[in-house]
Formats: sequence, structure tokens, C-alpha cells
Amino acid sequence: MSKNSKVLNLKDKISGNEVDLSLCNLTEVPVRELALFPKVTVVDLSCNNITSLPPEFCNLTHLVKVDLSKNQLTSLPDDLGNLVNLQHLDLYNNKLTNLPVSFSQLRSLKWLDLKDNPLELGLAKAAGDCLDEKQCKQCATKVLQHMRAIQEEVDHAREKRLLREKELERKREAKQREREAREREARKREKAEEKEKRRKEYNAQKAALAAQEQQKKKSEEKKKKNGQAAGDKKVAVESKPKPRRSVIGLIFKLLLLLLVGLAGVAAVCRLTDLQKEAFCLPINAAVDDGLSWAKEQQIVLDLRDVQ
Repeated sequence: MSKNSKVLNLKDKISGNEVDLSLCNLTEVPVRELALFPKVTVVDLSCNNITSLPPEFCNLTHLVKVDLSKNQLTSLPDDLGNLVNLQHLDLYNNKLTNLPVSFSQLRSLKWLDLKDNPLELGLAKAAGDCLDEKQCKQCATKVLQHMRAIQEEVDHAREKRLLREKELERKREAKQREREAREREARKREKAEEKEKRRKEYNAQKAALAAQEQQKKKSEEKKKKNGQAAGDKKVAVESKPKPRRSVIGLIFKLLLLLLVGLAGVAAVCRLTDLQKEAFCLPINAAVDDGLSWAKEQQIVLDLRDVQ
């Protein structure tokens, strides 16, 4: 069957704002076709073989009343809460065990029938018997309360999970920061150690150069000292007789001056008018004696030469 024929058949089943698709042996909901008729707010899909609702069904937000009783539904779509205008929902005689958490968002829901479903205990207790209009209204109210409680638990669990994830993320970030801090500290320590190593090497080189310089200086001083000692020794050796020669020279000079002085005095006393003075008499006598002695010595020498 073509899409146009389906639309045509759907038009044939529309009456006012209602469409009756019950007893059509449907296995799925014609969502696309229903979306073409936004004025249709009441849909009867009872007594078919529908096992699930497609996610697109939750986009039919214009729906007010939906009858899905006597089908084979085992679950409802997670976004069923998007049907914000839904007031009446008949799920009688299906295979549902629970409802989606978003069911709590059906704030317009006033009537609900969940009997003859294998509901989980808490949901079944909230749903009640749904034997009449009053009980079905109470079912809607109590199930919404039940689902809101579940929603709160889910929200709380999600919040706890988010907080736990945030805490884990915070711890991861803290560990990351600690690791980065340790790495920075390690790099800083390595740089400091490298710098200290270079400083020690520099100091060692400087100390070695200083030791070499000191050794060189000591060697030069030693050589200089040895040279100076040798020079001093040589000077001492050379200068030892000098004082003796100086004394002898001085005596010689004094004697020479004395002889010159005596000769001068003798000459003055012998050749000048002072020869008759009293102080010159002994000098002239001494000169005469000296000359006589010299002549005698000359005669002796001459005799020796003749012999």
C-alpha cells in the first residue's frame, strides 16, 4: 500500500478531531500520517498487535487522548513526557512492567488505566485497580506522584553521579596539578643540580688555576730566592776582601799624606828662612841624618856592584 493510499485510508477513519484505528491489525503506529493531521487530538489504537511505540510518537504533542489498550506493548519511549497536552491514556491489557521516568512530566494527565499489566510492585500499588472512572483518575494522580518520586531519585542519583564525576574530575585535576608541580619541582631541582655541578666545576677549575699560579709563583720565588742567595753569596765572597783593601788603602793614603806633609815641612824648614827656627832644627837634623844614611847605603850598594 502506498503512502498516498495510507493517507487516504487515515482520512477515511477521521471523524472531527478523532481517528479510530482500532481493530486494524496494526503492528506499528502510523506516526508520519498522524503528524499530517494536527487537529486530530484523539487517537484510538486499541485491539491491535503493536509491540512498541517509535520515538517519533513523542513528537505528536497535540494529542489529548490516546487509547492503546489490548496491544502487546512491553515498553514506552523514554521521551513520552513530551506529550504535555495528554490528558487521557489507556494502557489496559498490555505487557508493561514499568514506565519511563519522563512519565512524571505528563502534567496534564487526568485519567490513566494500567490494569492487566505485569507491573512491578511499587508501580502496581500506585496504579490501584482502575475499575471505574474515579479509580482511573486516582491512578493518574498516584502514578504521577510515584513517577515524580522516581524522577527525584533519578535526578538525585544523577546529581550525585555528576557530583561524583566532578569530584573525580577535581581529584584528577588536583593529581594532574600535583604531578605537574612535581615535574616542575623535579625540573627545577635538575636545573639547580646542573647549575651546582657547573659551579663546582668552575670553582674546581678556578682552584686548579689558582694552585698552578701559586705553584708557579712559589717556583719563581724559590728561583729568585735561590738566585738572590747565590748572588748574595757571590757578593759576600767578592766583598769580603774589600773592607781589608779599603783599610789598607786608607792607611796607605794616610801614610802618603803624612810623608807628603813631612816632606813639605822638611822642605819648608830646609829651604826657607824658617830653617833657623827652633822647631825646624830637629827636622833639619833628621833630614841630614837621613841623607847621610842614604849615601852610606848607596856606597855599600856600589861596592857590591863592583865586587
